[in-house]
Amino acid sequence: MPEHVHVHAPHEFSEPSEAVTRRDRTLEIIAALLLSLATVGIAWSGYQAARWSGVQARRYTQASAARSLANRASTLAAQERTQDLLNFNRWLEVTTEGNTQLAALYERRFRDEFRPAFSAWQASDPLNNPQAIPSPLLEKQYVLADAVNADKLEHVGDVRFEQGKQANENADDYVFVTVFFAVVLFFAGISLRFTWYPIRIGILAMAAALLLYGAIRIGSLPRL
Repeated sequence: MPEHVHVHAPHEFSEPSEAVTRRDRTLEIIAALLLSLATVGIAWSGYQAARWSGVQARRYTQASAARSLANRASTLAAQERTQDLLNFNRWLEVTTEGNTQLAALYERRFRDEFRPAFSAWQASDPLNNPQAIPSPLLEKQYVLADAVNADKLEHVGDVRFEQGKQANENADDYVFVTVFFAVVLFFAGISLRFTWYPIRIGILAMAAALLLYGAIRIGSLPRL
């Protein structure tokens, strides 16, 4: 009868070490946790970057619109000032000629915004007072609503532009943070390929440090 041959596998192959198995599982759990957190970080950073990019586009559009309106208002103010100047010069000319009827006609043509300054100028007796302001257009009462509106719109345009610029910087910061989370994904992924524990632990430690830095950066950035 043939003899039965019993083959016994080496102890290290037939009964894996419980300590090594527990360590492997612990490192795998840590790697999976890092992968999950890094994925969430990338998703959140991308979401915030997209929202800040939208804010940037809106603020730049608002800045452009405000400056366009400011230019229009400034042009109207310049035209109004020119009209006031021409009417005043013509009034002054016919007044010095003694043509009171024509002077009254030009005075009736004065715009409402010019009248307070003209009254203040006349009250200073400019024909006899050498210290009087030479023109009503230089009086403090001479205020053009379109000029004031142009200044306000210009200020709004500057503010909106700066807000758009800041939104762009915020979007760039969030995109920059995604780089760290991507590196975390890379390190956590390749850590599973190594069987030498010191390098495996070292890679996971670097991944954890980068994840912590990315989380701190996200916490310091403004959110929408």
